[in-house]
Amino acid sequence: MGKIIALANQKGGVGKTTTTINLAASLATLEKSVLVLDADPQANASSGLGVDIQQVDCSIYECIVNKTDVRDAIYTTDIDGLDIIPSHIDLVGAEIEMLNMPNREKILKELLGQIRNDYDYILIDCSPSLGLITVNALTAADSVIIPVQCEYFALEGISKLLNTIKIIKQKLNPKLEIEGFLLTMYDSRLRLANQIYDEVKRHFQELVFKTVIQRNVKLSESPSHGLPVILYDADSTGAKNHLSLAKEIISKNC
Repeated sequence: MGKIIALANQKGGVGKTTTTINLAASLATLEKSVLVLDADPQANASSGLGVDIQQVDCSIYECIVNKTDVRDAIYTTDIDGLDIIPSHIDLVGAEIEMLNMPNREKILKELLGQIRNDYDYILIDCSPSLGLITVNALTAADSVIIPVQCEYFALEGISKLLNTIKIIKQKLNPKLEIEGFLLTMYDSRLRLANQIYDEVKRHFQELVFKTVIQRNVKLSESPSHGLPVILYDADSTGAKNHLSLAKEIISKNC
């Protein structure tokens, strides 16, 4: 049975989507079957994996609101073993449309329950908010990866996210675990980056991934080409970091 991992942090710009795309591509390169669910209305994970949003007939929005078969929303990518359920800007309105639905917090759980046996890993790219779609993602997930950027306000808002995770564990998903805190945008030359690293490590100890995602130009460039960094430049630091993260997750879940 596939493992469902949500990537969440209500703070924007921490590297959630970059991590989702590149971790998924790295897991697929290591011969795991992977599905990315783009649960962010900005649809950056979709375009970053080469999906032309304008050409998408069926996205996660149709599955949630129109009860379309989730298999109709699965698109293949340029990487063998990596599929995606794309997002759409309409997803912004889905939260309001979901308000009157029965079991509204468990809609994604039901959808993914139909296909979780088809994949080794399902990664959910959450939007930078703690709204109903993110609550759905955390209710559907087995675990959550929390990307933390090595910058001044890094730890701000994490307590709010941890509180949300705690409430979801109590009320909706008692099995939800923290897969790990992932330090992103790390620049070893900056004293501040090293201070943040030490602080996160002190706070969360063994919950912090050994792998750190370093600042890398190729990592920033690859989404504009609709490619994960491993296809854009396999020798880049960004590609090596995400491959290392994928190996860490696989060995943790053996």
